[in-house]
Amino acid sequence: MFEKILVANRGEIAQRIFVACQELGIRSVAIYSEVDAGAPWIWLADESYPLSGVAASETYLNQEAVFDVARTCRADAIHPGYGFLSENADFAAACEKHGITFIGPSPESMRLLGNKAEARILAERTGVPIVPGVDGSGKSDDDLIDATAAIGYPVLIKASAGGGGKGMRVVWSADEFLDALYIARSEAASSFGDDHILVEKFFTKIHHVEIQVLGDGHGNLLHLFERECSIQRRHQKIIEESPAPVIRDNQLRQEMATAAVRLTLAAGYENAGTVEFIVDENGRFYFLEMNTRLQVEHPVTEMVTGLDLAVWQIRIAAGEALPFSQEKVRQRGHAIECRVYAEDPSNNFFPSTGKLLLYSVPEGPGLRIDDGIEAGMEITPYYDPMLAKVITWGHDRDEAVRKMVRALREMIIMGVTTNIPYLLSILREPHFLAGQTPTDYIDDWMADWQPQETIGDEAWLGAAVFELLQGGGKSKGSGTVVSGEVEDQPDPWKDLASWRNVQT
Repeated sequence: MFEKILVANRGEIAQRIFVACQELGIRSVAIYSEVDAGAPWIWLADESYPLSGVAASETYLNQEAVFDVARTCRADAIHPGYGFLSENADFAAACEKHGITFIGPSPESMRLLGNKAEARILAERTGVPIVPGVDGSGKSDDDLIDATAAIGYPVLIKASAGGGGKGMRVVWSADEFLDALYIARSEAASSFGDDHILVEKFFTKIHHVEIQVLGDGHGNLLHLFERECSIQRRHQKIIEESPAPVIRDNQLRQEMATAAVRLTLAAGYENAGTVEFIVDENGRFYFLEMNTRLQVEHPVTEMVTGLDLAVWQIRIAAGEALPFSQEKVRQRGHAIECRVYAEDPSNNFFPSTGKLLLYSVPEGPGLRIDDGIEAGMEITPYYDPMLAKVITWGHDRDEAVRKMVRALREMIIMGVTTNIPYLLSILREPHFLAGQTPTDYIDDWMADWQPQETIGDEAWLGAAVFELLQGGGKSKGSGTVVSGEVEDQPDPWKDLASWRNVQT
C-alpha cells in the first residue's frame, strides 16, 4: 500500500480523498492556491503546500508545480480527483516517468476511451450500439454538410476531446450548420487544444444513463449498475439518481451493463470509470462517451451498493485485486444527489461570490453531505461554483425524494445566492415525481421558473441579531418588545426555565 498520496485537486473532492486516505492509514498531501489558503479541506490532509497564483492554469493545472510538491513531500502516488488533470493522459504518463503512481487508468486506456472519436470506433468494433454520426477528422466543410444531410437534422456538433458542454452545439437546420461548426471548433481548440469535432444525430427525447465500472489489474472488471443524469442545464448535470427511473425492466439494465463491461474490457481498462449512454423513448440505448475518472455523482453509486469508490481506486492502484465478484454486487434502495451551486437562478444562473456568513447542514439517517466549505470563507470566481453535494438514500424513490426535500429546506447558506430554491421546485414538480425527466426536462417544465419572494441575507441576519439582543421575546420583563420599545434587558435567570447552578 502507498505511504503518501498527493491529491492534485481542491474542494469537496479533495476532502473526499483525504478521508479515504485516513481510512486506509495513508498519509495525504494537499496543494492549494493563494485564494484557497485557509480552506477547511486543507486541514484534513497530513501535509499541505501552497501554489503560487490563483487561476487554475497557474495552480491545479500546473503539472510542473504539482510534481515539484510531489518531489518535496516524497509522495509515491497522485490522486487527480475529477476535473483539472484527471483525464490528462500526458499527466498520467508523466507520473510514470517521475516514478509516481497515477491513481486512475493507464495513459493508453485514457487516450483511447477519453477521445470520443476513438471510443466510438472501439464501441462499434465491440458491438456496442452507437449514435448515427460522422467523424469530422480530415473532412472538409462540404463533406460534413453532405454527411449531416444524410444523418438528418437536428444534429449535435461536439468536441472529440474534453467535455462539460465545451465545443458543443445543437443544430436544427442546414442554415445554422456552418456557423455552429466554426463556433464548436473554436471552443474545442481554446478549451482542449484540439479542434477535432464529431457530428451526431441529436435525439430530442432521450435520457442520459451511465454505467459505473470498476476494474483491477488482475483481469477483473465489474459494473456497479447505473445512474440517471438526465436533468441538465447547459449540458451540466444538476440531479443524479440510481436506479434510473427510465429503466423499468431489468433486461435493459443488464444489456447496458454488459455493453459497458465489454467496451472497457476491450480497452484493457483499470480503476474506476463511467460509460455514458443515451436511451430513447423506445427503450433503445446508444453509446455516448466514457469518462476515465471518478465522477462528481459517484456518491449515488456508493449509497446503493455500499462500496467506497475512492478507497477502491486507491487499493486497485496499489495492485490489489477486487475481492468480490459481479454476483456479489447489489443495488439496494434508491439514492439521489443534488448539486448545490453558488449561483442565482433568477439572474440566468449568474455565479454568486462573496463571504459565507453562515453555513449549516442537515443531519439524519440516509443523508450525506459532501462539501469543502465553512462559514467565514470566501467564495471566489476562479473555480467551479459548486458548494456542496447533498445525497439521500431511501428504500424507494419516494422516500429518497422526501429526504432530499427536507435536507435542502434545512440547509442554511448565507452570504451567497444558491440554486436551492430551484432544486426544491424540481423535486416537487409532477413530471419529476413521476420519473419523466428526459434531457429536455428543464426546457419543457422549468423554463418559466421564478423564485418565490424571499428575504435577503442581511435582513435575516439583522432579525437574528435583534432577536438575540432582545432575549428572543420570551417573556415580559426579559427583553420583550412592547409598543415598539424594549421594556428591559434580557435576564438569563428568567429566560432559562428550570436551570439551576447546582450539581446533581
